[in-house]
Amino acid sequence: MQEEINRKQFLAAAAAAPLSGAAHKLSKLHNFSTQLENTSKMPVLFLGHGSPMNAIEENEFVQGFRNIGKQIEKPKAILVVSAPWETRGTYVTAMDMPQTIHDFGGFPQELFDVQYPAPGSPELAKLTKEIITSTDVHLDDKWGLDHGAWSVIKHLYPDADVPVIQMSIDYTQPPIYHYNLAKELTALRSKGVLIVGSGNIVHNLRMVAWQHLNSAGYAYNWAKYADETMKNYIREGNHHPLIEYHKQGKEFELAIPTPEHYIPMLYALGLQEKNENIDIFNDQAIGGSLTMTSFKIG
Repeated sequence: MQEEINRKQFLAAAAAAPLSGAAHKLSKLHNFSTQLENTSKMPVLFLGHGSPMNAIEENEFVQGFRNIGKQIEKPKAILVVSAPWETRGTYVTAMDMPQTIHDFGGFPQELFDVQYPAPGSPELAKLTKEIITSTDVHLDDKWGLDHGAWSVIKHLYPDADVPVIQMSIDYTQPPIYHYNLAKELTALRSKGVLIVGSGNIVHNLRMVAWQHLNSAGYAYNWAKYADETMKNYIREGNHHPLIEYHKQGKEFELAIPTPEHYIPMLYALGLQEKNENIDIFNDQAIGGSLTMTSFKIG
């Protein structure tokens, strides 16, 4: 009874006064509590997704995804920032049943046959739109789940029973924009939402040593240097040089020739709170110029 009185008082107070940015966010989170109740704070993941073939192959990386899925509480929903979805402006998928997108070519039919029929969450999409106040977030009904999302999430939750939405990467914006935008998603972690960045911190397809693609651990010297330097910054919580990656020298230029696979990592780091631990896993290079480096925050 007292809880119901408090609820009515909260809603009455919210309706009676103009809402500041923070109060507006709190109100939206409260209204959504019937779908997503308060939970313990969810971790944040960055997953090096690598080849789409990881969706159907058995290897150490797939096992790493499965293991991390077993270590964390099952989420109420998942929000993914995935490398393949670049847009002008920021979008979130808002359909009930997102399609499984096979956004690649040259792979066996078995991979194209894979479907990951996880439901979407229009409610979470609308909430995400409302709690982000630094930019307009647009609701999308056309995209779905691309391979950066479903090829890894299917190993965490193979029954496809957790709602998933994607948030796009605005390719017109600098790294600091994405890092700061992530911070506006912080409240979702206490609503049972698992936030996942999916990409690769070293990702140079033009320089892949195809003859070593199946040799885990093979890396060019520049790729080793970039990967180790990035991991040191990550462990130290020193995010500034990672945001300013374009100022870090030739090795970083080779590791990040284009930013779309790197930026999802900045979303994950933007959500790290003070004194939160980082556990690095799938810590391997493949093909000379790619790394599968992944980590869990919290």
